[in-house]
Amino acid sequence: MNGERVAIFIDGSNLYNSLKTNGVKIKFQDLINCLEKKREIVGIFYYTALLDKNFDYDKYEKHNRFLSKLREIPNFNVVLCNLRKIVHSDNSVEYMIKGDDVCLATDLVKGSFRNSFDVAIIVSGDEDFIPAIKVVQENNKRVINAFFPKSSSYLSRRCCDGSINLKKELKRSPSIRGH
Repeated sequence: MNGERVAIFIDGSNLYNSLKTNGVKIKFQDLINCLEKKREIVGIFYYTALLDKNFDYDKYEKHNRFLSKLREIPNFNVVLCNLRKIVHSDNSVEYMIKGDDVCLATDLVKGSFRNSFDVAIIVSGDEDFIPAIKVVQENNKRVINAFFPKSSSYLSRRCCDGSINLKKELKRSPSIRGH
């Protein structure tokens, strides 16, 4: 360990959709090992929402078991946000996680002001985090963007102090399954 403290902020919905799009199945410990090998990880924050148990109870239970497994990882924090149900004119139903980006950005900025980390790794391709990233950098903290190429903002990567192409890095791990 080189003495630097790292906090990892994971946009759960963005990561889930990126993994699904890329046909990749991972163990979260492998993801964490891919993101950081040398520095001390002081916190991992995963932003998601509980699924609607009335819509699909089996999926709800499976998701809860998944979240319980995540909580077993050292320094892992599951941050629950709101789930909004949207019924379209054709009566199809869509669920969206609301508030996850705001919670992630708030925790990122708060951590920089509290001197909770030296380096922040944001696992998301979303460029909505750029204003928060700039505030963190003004607090003399470095920010690294971990991303999948097809779901990543060039502006977000350019704003950060470094980047990790997860598609390339995860291919190097022998326990990753996918394309």
